Amino acid sequence: MPSRLHFGEDDFLRCRFAVSPLWETQDAVRTLKRPERQGYQVPWLRRIRATAATLDLTPLWLLMPRRGHSPDWLSPPPTGPAVTFEEEIAAVRASDPEAARADTAKSLADTPGALESSYGRAWLADPERMVRELADALELAWRTLIAPDWPRLRALLEADVAFHSRRLAEVGLGGLLPEISRRFGWDAGTLTVESRGLHERRLDGRGLVLMPSVFVWPDVVSSFDPPWQSMVVYPARGIGGLWAEPAGRAPDSLVRLLGRGRAAVLTALDEPAGTGALAHRLGLAPSSVSAHLTVLRDAGLLTSRRYGHQVLYERTPLGMALAPGVAPGTGN
Repeated sequence: MPSRLHFGEDDFLRCRFAVSPLWETQDAVRTLKRPERQGYQVPWLRRIRATAATLDLTPLWLLMPRRGHSPDWLSPPPTGPAVTFEEEIAAVRASDPEAARADTAKSLADTPGALESSYGRAWLADPERMVRELADALELAWRTLIAPDWPRLRALLEADVAFHSRRLAEVGLGGLLPEISRRFGWDAGTLTVESRGLHERRLDGRGLVLMPSVFVWPDVVSSFDPPWQSMVVYPARGIGGLWAEPAGRAPDSLVRLLGRGRAAVLTALDEPAGTGALAHRLGLAPSSVSAHLTVLRDAGLLTSRRYGHQVLYERTPLGMALAPGVAPGTGN
């Protein structure tokens, strides 16, 4: 069934991209329960299987019905492009207990037997305890499942945002949305999303949050009722190469020209990335990577721009010419 989001004149001025570590945490938990979502995540699943088995994820799974409502208060739209998990989980912990109770009851009703389960009865009887327990469960899932790989995940998500921001400047919102996903349709100021639920909303000047996700594949999500800002979540570009080993070593000719460290950095920049992500990817000290990036930028091989709290680097045309044959989307 399609969801429809109707844009007014002011909504075009309030559309933004965002990245959410809290959302990735929730959808990683969801992916553990749904084999149809695991196609691109097999290397990650193999690596975290033993650790995940030590977690009790039942409370979170109870609020993730296959068809129906998941509580908006547990994963509110991120407030900015570079929000941290700590900021997001603090907002979850500050949720109004009664509003969270009503939202949770709506979700429990979409899972047979959930309202009568021990969790459901306890949560609805004591919503303050519910907020605390579910926030604790999310924080533990973040630390265990996502935080160790967050530099890699964030690099991929921010590369998606960088790419689609450029496309937005080139083709406008109406041209961009159908490019982002085949499930997005655009006609006369209405975004139609082919999704599992029926959702219709006028944005009323609040705009739309566009958010790439690693773990949402192959689905797209369009939801969030007032008072939340509307958001659509779509699979990020390049997830097919996310868990691949780093690309092969830099060509010998490039090593002789630039030195092994700088050649490795230039070769690894197949998508825009920051110092921390490159250091994690290459197994080098951040200080060494930072020094290499500065030299490459000063030589005209890279360009840099600020995104939120960090600086992203990408190759210039000259840098691309010097590092041929590297497939986009690999090495993340």
